[in-house]
Amino acid sequence: MSELTVDFQNVFEGPGVPAESLFQAWAQTAWLGEEPSEVTIRIVDIEESQALNHQYRGKDKPTNVLSFPFEAPAGITVPLAGDLVICAPVVENEARDQHKELSTHWAHMVVHGMLHLQGYDHIDDEEAEAMEALEIRLLAQFGFGNPYEAEETVKDS
Repeated sequence: MSELTVDFQNVFEGPGVPAESLFQAWAQTAWLGEEPSEVTIRIVDIEESQALNHQYRGKDKPTNVLSFPFEAPAGITVPLAGDLVICAPVVENEARDQHKELSTHWAHMVVHGMLHLQGYDHIDDEEAEAMEALEIRLLAQFGFGNPYEAEETVKDS
């Protein structure tokens, strides 16, 4: 695992956002690349998340995390993984609604987004299972439990 530089931007004006050092640790752990790289993690409000989600995904609502992998022009090699945009109010609401510790859910959003930047996806069941298994393993390194267990028990009831 190589070094990952995290450019941290917190433009959300409110409490509850974990320390920058935690974002650094979570992102570094989820960086599986062989080469050093850089990621920007931007913490935003509802309005910015909704605008970006609408512009890039055609969904007119805020979302927890958006991943923007860096696509270098042909012949250019720049060590950039891309950008993560995480909406603080959505993360806080999901953590509360899913009965999860706030810091655990923040860590999950960073790990989830970092895997997207590295080409992992959850469009079909097989890809989703592989991505979720990796997320569970990476989060366990911080002592966090399976982030999908709570959701499954909620769905079953």
